[in-house]
Amino acid sequence: MRNNVPGLIAYFKQKNLSFEIIIVDDGSQDNGATKKLAEELNCVFAANEKNAGKGEAVRRGMMLAKGDFRIFTDVDIPFEYDAFDRFLEYLDEKEFDVVVGDRTLKGSSYFTEIPWIRKVGSNIFSFIVGRFVAGGHFDTQCGMKGFKANVAEDLFAVGRIKGFAFDVELLYISLKRNYDIKRLPVVLRCQEGSSVSVLRHGFGMLIDLFKIKLNHLRKKYAKRNA
Repeated sequence: MRNNVPGLIAYFKQKNLSFEIIIVDDGSQDNGATKKLAEELNCVFAANEKNAGKGEAVRRGMMLAKGDFRIFTDVDIPFEYDAFDRFLEYLDEKEFDVVVGDRTLKGSSYFTEIPWIRKVGSNIFSFIVGRFVAGGHFDTQCGMKGFKANVAEDLFAVGRIKGFAFDVELLYISLKRNYDIKRLPVVLRCQEGSSVSVLRHGFGMLIDLFKIKLNHLRKKYAKRNA
């Protein structure tokens, strides 16, 4: 993070953008190092006392956000910075409700740079999601997604999945709401070690898919009153 977030800040300043960066620490045992760095970089900092899962960490950060357009990504900022320009273009000028990175689209480079077992696992998971949950092909696990403010507040207020399948839940609810979704290619800039294990997390993610369908049947995703 020490080498990646400052680069993103410099990029935003060069573009003369009004922005805020929120860093969420999901229960790490780093003796306050992340908090100290966030303060040095003038970023908003939030922390979970215990590890609650990526979905819970992202949800907390997005609910703290105040901007008109809200984008989340991994702390290593794995994709080229110009992806933020394209996300903002489609959220603002072209008025899409949701913009998602898709590593399978022409122009992306991600899947040529990762181990084959992760590639196979991701493709299998995307196939299952497309057939049984999302009703079409989405690269649900790409670590970059953007939303209009009101859409983010709607989705993250009702989201329940705390683990890695939270991305699927976001897209599932978005489709049920008939939100306009734009898929964009992404180019890998760097990749630090991923915390996702195909074997360790795969079964849990499949269980979460059933939870998403069950939550919908139980009307757990009904819009909250404004």
